[in-house]
Amino acid sequence: MKFNSETKKLDTESQGIEGKQSNPIIPSDLVSKINHLNSRTTANRFYGGYNQQNWKPAGIVDTNEILRYINEVTKDKETQNELFYSLHNIFINKMNALFTSFGTYNEQSKCVNLKIIDKIGSTFTSRVLINGHGTPIETAFKSKEPVFVDNNSFLNIHYLSASAAAILPLCAGEKCLGVMIVGDNNYESSSEIYKLMSSYLALFIQNKELSDKVLLNTHTDALTNLNNHRKFQEILTQEIDKANRTDTKTSVVIFDINNISQINKDFGPAKGDEIIKLVSDKIKQNIRNNDSAARYGGDEIAIVLPDTNTDDAKYLAEYLTYTLSCCLVDGVGPIKVSVGIATYPDSTKDQEKLLILAEQAMYISKSKGYKNGMSTIVCTNDFDFWDDMALSSFASVIAKRHSQIGINFDEELVNKFHNEEIISQNHLIEVVTSLASAIDAKDEYTKGHSSSVSRYSEALARSLNLPEKDVERIKLGAILHDIGKIGIPENVLKKPSRLTDEEWEIMKQHPTIGAEKVLLPNESLHDLIPIVKYHHEHWDGSGYPEKLKGEEIPLAARIVSVADAYHALISDRPYRKGLSVEKACEILKLGAGIQWDKRLVDEFINIAPSLAANI
Repeated sequence: MKFNSETKKLDTESQGIEGKQSNPIIPSDLVSKINHLNSRTTANRFYGGYNQQNWKPAGIVDTNEILRYINEVTKDKETQNELFYSLHNIFINKMNALFTSFGTYNEQSKCVNLKIIDKIGSTFTSRVLINGHGTPIETAFKSKEPVFVDNNSFLNIHYLSASAAAILPLCAGEKCLGVMIVGDNNYESSSEIYKLMSSYLALFIQNKELSDKVLLNTHTDALTNLNNHRKFQEILTQEIDKANRTDTKTSVVIFDINNISQINKDFGPAKGDEIIKLVSDKIKQNIRNNDSAARYGGDEIAIVLPDTNTDDAKYLAEYLTYTLSCCLVDGVGPIKVSVGIATYPDSTKDQEKLLILAEQAMYISKSKGYKNGMSTIVCTNDFDFWDDMALSSFASVIAKRHSQIGINFDEELVNKFHNEEIISQNHLIEVVTSLASAIDAKDEYTKGHSSSVSRYSEALARSLNLPEKDVERIKLGAILHDIGKIGIPENVLKKPSRLTDEEWEIMKQHPTIGAEKVLLPNESLHDLIPIVKYHHEHWDGSGYPEKLKGEEIPLAARIVSVADAYHALISDRPYRKGLSVEKACEILKLGAGIQWDKRLVDEFINIAPSLAANI
């Protein structure tokens, strides 16, 4: 929401403040709080250092000065995110906080969607359900009172610096809109400032919501006369509730009109709008009275089909795609669409995930193209989640649509892995390999790394004549050795230059994250934990995470450590080309007895030439 002279001003006469210094979002009771702060005689970091030319580093600050300061911070801020980052910068740089987090409550999903920003600027998302479990966040949200805790472990972010944390509710009137969390070991000394800014933030959010409601004067999309996205969500919620009551199914079909961007480029936006309207009209003409169509995105039309199973939804989709293919547009030809279908409750019982799955199916449909001139219609039960195409489509949907609701691709991937029903050892290997490949894909320079390290580790284990059971365990553990990087921020993981000390401390958490977050919940994978957790320990005790030394390090972890280092040496990196086999072996030999087990290095150097042909 933009603050300017046209916004309603404070009753400055009653406050004794000149109108030009007022802030349109600050009510009189907030000004009284500021006046209360003026009675403090101790220096406060909130005032010092923000602008050394204009702000006093200590001492009493009058009301006018604080109002000017808040106006400067919030000037021209039109979105919540802009204000979030402004407050984050104040708390981190001027009040020495270690991290900040801002979260608003989603009434539909009954959760607080958090954005967490640490001291070095890494940003993470998390969802906290308000479900009666009594977490510190839920306690603050429901009581509408600040909650102070001695540590931030409740956020479950492994690489956040350990600190105390304060959870402050964002209350506007009688309603709590969300929470603001600050990691600050000296919270008490600045608590009044934090409370003041949480009140200010809540008022900003409330005013922004009111402004949006004023602008939203209809539930109808202007171009297509279909329901808009907001109305679509409301209808879907109602139909899911009805499906629960009547024990029926509800299907969602999403149509994506292909090549709209290219059509707009070649023929102008008017031609694209013509096609979108034509598709909308055809869909509207061919659905039942109790079905609901909506413009879901720029070139996407979605339908809610009550009391409809997947087969019936697919039948309708086939009829509509045939009808659309018969519509010839001048200069463009037949209309082509990609189609994805998801059904409640068969696909999922969560409304947000239902839409994610429908979109994922639509992306897979787009990648499959056309057969005999017709679109390939994809349902959620048509594909394996761990298929490369399905994983790629899933990541695309999360990135495109759902970052705002706190769904994280990596978190969803791990959750799916934990819930996968493993039916055989081969199935386990397939799923583990897909999971590792998805993590490798986060960094273009490490694609294929896990599978290569697994192959080298297997070769070294066999050359040592280890039992077949141990070889298979090492092979599987090597595939997952870097799985903890699922919890490392991409700005650290992909940084092309040298990591700072803080960034390196974050990176060093990945063995522990892999062992505790990914493997520990799966009892069948517990025997792989030593490999994943200790593959960065060094023979001389200088490694991490526990500085094990010599034969304290499990043999399997020592084997993977050598294979991991070798593949890193021969692979291209942003800062250098991959080394030759000879040079890599020379470096391994120099580190033997220091970083790596000398016996294992000698054995690996013997077999390295035979592996080179497969690199």
